[in-house]
Amino acid sequence: MNDRRERFREQTIAEVKEHALAQVAEAGATGVSVNAIAKRMGVTGPALYRYFASRDALLTALISDAYHDLADTVTEATTGAAGQRARAYAAAFRGWALAQPHRYLLLFGTPVPGYQAPADTIAAANRAMTVLLTVFDDTERKPGPDLPGQLQDELAAWAARAGHGGRSPAELHWALTAWSRLHGLVSLEVTGQFGPMGITAGALYEREVDELVAELPG
Repeated sequence: MNDRRERFREQTIAEVKEHALAQVAEAGATGVSVNAIAKRMGVTGPALYRYFASRDALLTALISDAYHDLADTVTEATTGAAGQRARAYAAAFRGWALAQPHRYLLLFGTPVPGYQAPADTIAAANRAMTVLLTVFDDTERKPGPDLPGQLQDELAAWAARAGHGGRSPAELHWALTAWSRLHGLVSLEVTGQFGPMGITAGALYEREVDELVAELPG
């Protein structure tokens, strides 16, 4: 009996998430409504609050799932030597975003008013950065560009909080810069900003990746 109940619970949670993602795709994260999902499923709103205590709890589940899915995708793709890993990571990151832009924007789009992400989503978000830093695994550590003392201190503090201890300032700086540049281009592409400019987003992205690989420390 308990197994049957657990299967029913898992199926219900999966169905709620499926409907919620459809709402995100149609109207963005602010369009998520537990009551609307309940109506579509033919149950009452309170019935679903047994599975998700609030809309924010449902959003948290969707965000955590998306971060883990993104991390799994880039983890599977990121193999080879340092430059190859960087290129593979970049391609997988962009491919994931273009394949499901609504989930990408759920993570990196306009913040939902009043929503505060709990700590477990921050840990999930950190997985993709951890994979990016594996670009430096099995490579000889060499000094990178000189960095201002304040930036070095901030990078060290971030690394300690995020579990990236042991990485050099040059590695941390490259990874954070790479993440910012890739994320910026993908965000502009996903939201259709390059089309009116007549710019081929893929070519621009590949050029940026070339530059990032050339800037790898050492």
